[in-house]
Amino acid sequence: MAKTDLAKAMAELDEELVVAGVTEQLAGDVPAIDVLAQLQQGMEQVGKLYEAGDYYLSELIMSADVFSTAAELLGSALTADGASKKLGTMVLGTVKDDIHDIGKNIVATILNCNGFQVVDLGVDVPISDFVAAIKTHKPQVVGMCCLLTTAFDVMKATVAAVKMADSSVTILVGGGPVDASVCKYVGADKYCRNAYDAVAAIRKAVGVN
Repeated sequence: MAKTDLAKAMAELDEELVVAGVTEQLAGDVPAIDVLAQLQQGMEQVGKLYEAGDYYLSELIMSADVFSTAAELLGSALTADGASKKLGTMVLGTVKDDIHDIGKNIVATILNCNGFQVVDLGVDVPISDFVAAIKTHKPQVVGMCCLLTTAFDVMKATVAAVKMADSSVTILVGGGPVDASVCKYVGADKYCRNAYDAVAAIRKAVGVN
């Protein structure tokens, strides 16, 4: 029987086929790390479809759900294979005076699906919490978001505080009203339009092709 094309099934958001494929490959002694790699290839295809306008936000959220279901099936086999090792770490949060979290949560989920550890600080995050988190977790990347234009100044102050604490950290910003000009105003390193921009930026920051 031909092995299920997991990457294709993942890209097509066929949860039933993904679950069957993961189960089949684990039963056939395919290393969990190889199964995970196929799932991540499928997620990369989802990202390309989203960038091309063929998939929308609903498909993006669905892909994260399918991936999470499949990853649960891998369970302890991932740890045994060493596949749980993360490619890099991001501290992520919605800046103080803003409580919006939908976009932030999507970014966190997609980054997790792509092999990165995300330390999610939540919403309305004080500057001191960002600084404390980078000292504790030593991330390569810090992500900040907001949906309110009134939060731009506190984002700027947060960026300055983070850079003062660790000048080597790459700072990404995003959110509904954020664009390249806001990125320049707050002093961040890169503006991300969506979760897949964030994936590309963190991969570059940690030196992963």
